[in-house]
Amino acid sequence: MIHSDLAVELRSVSKTYRSGPEPVTGLDRVDLGFAYGTFTAVMGPSGSGKSTLLRSAAGLEGVDDGEVLVDGTRLDGLKDKELTVLRREKVGFVFQSFNLLPSLTAAQNVALPLKLAGKRPSRAEVMSALTSVGLAERAGHRPGELSGGQQQRVAIARALVTRPAVVLADEPTGALDSKSGREVLALLRGLADDAGRAVVMVTHDPFAAACADRVVFLNDGRLSGELDDPAPESVAARMTSLEALAC
Repeated sequence: MIHSDLAVELRSVSKTYRSGPEPVTGLDRVDLGFAYGTFTAVMGPSGSGKSTLLRSAAGLEGVDDGEVLVDGTRLDGLKDKELTVLRREKVGFVFQSFNLLPSLTAAQNVALPLKLAGKRPSRAEVMSALTSVGLAERAGHRPGELSGGQQQRVAIARALVTRPAVVLADEPTGALDSKSGREVLALLRGLADDAGRAVVMVTHDPFAAACADRVVFLNDGRLSGELDDPAPESVAARMTSLEALAC
């Protein structure tokens, strides 16, 4: 294990997809780090490599070249079982579509990662995670009885129950109304500020990106600049210029 202040680090990472008639570049020699206690937004035109970056950072996809480290551990040297354990313990996922099991209550959905890891989650652990997202009183409700914003907050609690080093969020506000979206962004902001986790969010929304400490831009699988202390206007202007290049 390599000790670092980075929860996730990509070192000269490249990934190419070869399933179609022509190879498609997912990532091209990307060097990037995400420190504990920081909130980073990842943006870029469609096909720029955002999802590949997130999946590579989580160890969900292998890379062709370079190294990926999570909480100081290199992923390329791990066996499949070791990689699965690392993901369960170190990485929390939040998706646009929530991915909650409809037959389970909020509490049962939150407990699921611990059960999959062969553990017996205590009610205190589960309720602590639900309390952290303001939904303790909804513990017995199934997803169909919750609003979209509440479902996403349950998904965040599920991501937090294993106390991961990094939370990876893929368009977490994309299916929400503006009020629910703001609540979810505030929760993600708090994970970095109060809980010291690295939060990495893929988004297309300049207003969501402006909640982060910095915005990383991708284009054609390559890094295409960063903005620190972003404002919606500066993020939108940068995205407009990138999309013009993609045309």
